[in-house]
Amino acid sequence: MELVFEFVLRARLEPPLPFGGGLLGERMFFNAFDGEVEGERLNGKLLPGGGDWLIAHPSGWGVLDVRTQIKTDDDALIFAHYPGLIEMKPATLDALKNGTATRIEDQYFRTTPRFETGNARYAWLNQSLFVGEGRIIEGIGVEYRVHRVT
Repeated sequence: MELVFEFVLRARLEPPLPFGGGLLGERMFFNAFDGEVEGERLNGKLLPGGGDWLIAHPSGWGVLDVRTQIKTDDDALIFAHYPGLIEMKPATLDALKNGTATRIEDQYFRTTPRFETGNARYAWLNQSLFVGEGRIIEGIGVEYRVHRVT
């Protein structure tokens, strides 16, 4: 088994909407108002309506529940869902609060993206498993380096 780099996905986020504490932790929503996907086989823009329904757990970890839509440069539509985990270190929280960046190695920030499309040009997305590693980018946003599992 190997990992093959496929693309970078960047999303710019609005400040979180806090829903308060629940049974699983502190729920908050980060609206993704803009973003792009850049790679050798996949390029496009994020469409409005996506975001992360994050649960911040008292243990210092966050559970990601990201859903978004991609419109490719050749007009295909792709649905993306990527659950994951983020280590909520002080530097990570500061970056989200202040709009500064982290490096991938600054925190554990991993996703397992799944994609759905009816477009034959991108059927490989339906038929593959992916893993991503993330970081916070300047201006309140996230960037994921997404790899296909072979």
